Amino acid sequence: MKNKIGFVVQRYGLEVNGGAELECRLYAERLQDEYEVHVLTSKAIDYMTWKDEYTQSEEWINGIWVKRFSVGHPRSKKAFDAINGRFMRGELKAEEEESWIEAQGPYLPELLAYLKEKETEYAAFLFCTYLYYPTCMGVKVLPHKAITIPTAHDEPFLRMGIFHDVFRSPRAIFYNTAEEKAFIEKRYQNEGIPNEVGGVGIEVPGEISAEAFREKYGLADYMLYVGRIDEGKSCDVLFRYFIEYKKRNKNSMKLVLMGKSVIEVPQDENIVNLGFVSEEDKYNGMAGTQMLVLPSRYESLSMVVLESMALSVPVVVNGGCDVLQGHCRKSNAGLYYTNYFEFEAAVNYLLTHKETRSKMGENGVAYIRENYRWDVIMNKLKRLIRVVEGGSETVREEKQ
Repeated sequence: MKNKIGFVVQRYGLEVNGGAELECRLYAERLQDEYEVHVLTSKAIDYMTWKDEYTQSEEWINGIWVKRFSVGHPRSKKAFDAINGRFMRGELKAEEEESWIEAQGPYLPELLAYLKEKETEYAAFLFCTYLYYPTCMGVKVLPHKAITIPTAHDEPFLRMGIFHDVFRSPRAIFYNTAEEKAFIEKRYQNEGIPNEVGGVGIEVPGEISAEAFREKYGLADYMLYVGRIDEGKSCDVLFRYFIEYKKRNKNSMKLVLMGKSVIEVPQDENIVNLGFVSEEDKYNGMAGTQMLVLPSRYESLSMVVLESMALSVPVVVNGGCDVLQGHCRKSNAGLYYTNYFEFEAAVNYLLTHKETRSKMGENGVAYIRENYRWDVIMNKLKRLIRVVEGGSETVREEKQ
């Protein structure tokens, strides 16, 4: 009989667009051969509102049993902006941090009650994403059975004391990158907690056609951004940089965007906003671009960067993000920038050095093959689950 394990995550479903949520689903689906895997989550789809959208409390998705809980209250933008503003100004008191977590959402008191009630039925709980109520409050409830998958990066919210238990009390931690591990261990002095550096396995389709994408959308020379189009991803900075780039460089380069727009996209003939696209179009578009650009300062892994490398496509990323800079340094498959002129130089270098760009593509493929294979990653995660189950296996560090 298989042991039962539970993933606890803020959102879950095929319709959910989020890197951490996808990572959770990929792990869950790959563990079902050895474990009875459950997912405990909200009925929400949209992280901006956290309102209930799924109608069923239970369903099966790709062989995984998913139990959904109603959100206690959707997010009030006015209320959250007020309490978050107080935090950003340094005015939030320690005893008010739980109110911040509840206001941010998704507020799921029924999920916490379920964890307490059903604790003995599960061998381990894997909590995904440190920032949200299910993980922040859930690890407090069951630290002895908790594996934290934090997807953390250096951001202001980690100043809150309420997150200490997420990193200092779980039975084990599964990091995305060596940079994330180093940052968290320096901040929380939690080196004694069993841990592994994992990430996700990168698999790209066998049938990919750059030509089909270019023909479908009438594109030739372009750089590509894939992900949520949001200030939190520094897309506003990317727009400014690209518009300035086009003023200073009279070439045919366009900026192509794929993803949900949370902020307004400039009306510019050289900026092409495709919105949501199919997986086929995504990979075809990646294969056809001269470079993938990611301006975000806050990434704990970045699957799109790794997918681009797997497709022999160089990346241009924000050097202010240790994780993204680390990918570039370790792979020699990308360039990073910290200001506009470095952005311009990186773009133009890749456009004018085709042989180097080709070699960087080869380096990226090798980097993915060596570091992001599913068999290696899942073996690491299974070792941590065995630690929680009470096994005697020693967790050893492996280079990432």
